[in-house]
Amino acid sequence: MKTIATCVQEILVSRPFLEEALSRDIINFSALAKDLNPTISEMLRKAVKDGAIMMALRRYKPPVGKKSELQLEQVFKNMGDITVRSNLTDFTFQNSKTLIHNHSKILSEIDTDRQVFYAFTRGIFESNIIISSIKKTSILNIFKKETQIAAQDHLSAISINLPKGNSKIVGLYYQIFKRLAWENVPLYEVISTTNEFTVLVEDHLVDKAFSVIKGLKG
Repeated sequence: MKTIATCVQEILVSRPFLEEALSRDIINFSALAKDLNPTISEMLRKAVKDGAIMMALRRYKPPVGKKSELQLEQVFKNMGDITVRSNLTDFTFQNSKTLIHNHSKILSEIDTDRQVFYAFTRGIFESNIIISSIKKTSILNIFKKETQIAAQDHLSAISINLPKGNSKIVGLYYQIFKRLAWENVPLYEVISTTNEFTVLVEDHLVDKAFSVIKGLKG
């Protein structure tokens, strides 16, 4: 049976910005209770009082246990180096029988050049290549017979070294995404390995994104 408290929880879980505002104590409980009243009354199929909703809002706790909170804090405190690489281009190609063969060509070309940033991700229907923009011409030449879906210049990558065991921590990536979203930083691409996490953003947002990620350390 639904209660006012469960309705409040359901709404807040589905609206992370609202949940974040509550956790920061930067929202008016009375005004929010009044705003949520029609929705909660409809969910319960009966009229409810603003005061009851406001009490439920004040008692609400995010669905993350104390143990998970402590683990998250520890991971962020032990977070390793943050590396920024700029002047990147992102290419998306439709998957084909020849794509991997062409991929091997570009790998051979950049194999001895340690200054080149390179990342490759293969999905079900398309593949993505992120590479230093100085290699843009090479990509266009090698992949000229492939179907190009998209290309974007003026990108920067921010890479984070995460401590071992991070994959067992509940909500780790959610916290990173939430902080970036709260600061209005859209992510162009996301790349992840076991102990390394990289976000790709447009150049004009790299300083803000770096500041947000660095702030995770507390």
